[in-house]
Amino acid sequence: MLKLKTFRDKIALSGITVLFLGVGLLIFTFFTAFGFLSESLSLITYRDLASFFGEALAPLIAACIRIMYIGIMGWIGSILTIRGITIINNLPAVEQRKIVVTSKPKPKPQQKEIEKGQIKEKREPEAVVVLPEPISTPQTQQTSQQPSVTSSTQQQS
Repeated sequence: MLKLKTFRDKIALSGITVLFLGVGLLIFTFFTAFGFLSESLSLITYRDLASFFGEALAPLIAACIRIMYIGIMGWIGSILTIRGITIINNLPAVEQRKIVVTSKPKPKPQQKEIEKGQIKEKREPEAVVVLPEPISTPQTQQTSQQPSVTSSTQQQS
């Protein structure tokens, strides 16, 4: 008996089972349809149209029923085959756990002191003080603008 240890193996077995059931049903449907089509057909001839339809419709209805059954069997067989292939294609990946052991080099005490010194040098101030600028009144703005105007007029002349 098969011993399935992992969940992946169980899924694979069910996928293969569904696939073979679908393929088997398709093969059975093919041979049934081939046997149905290889039967000899006998044509009935009558002079009266009513009696002709009465005797011709019974075999015609039986043939339609057989064709519908063959079509349904082929449809179910193809669905099972597709589902089996889908199950097999979507198997979960096998987890391979690899343990990698790396040893970290131990830093020398001199390197630690140097690193600490570099850290102290690179530190930025934690608080920034912004001093307010003096507010100018409209009179001081006018006086500051007049000398610049006069100086520009003196340069032009």
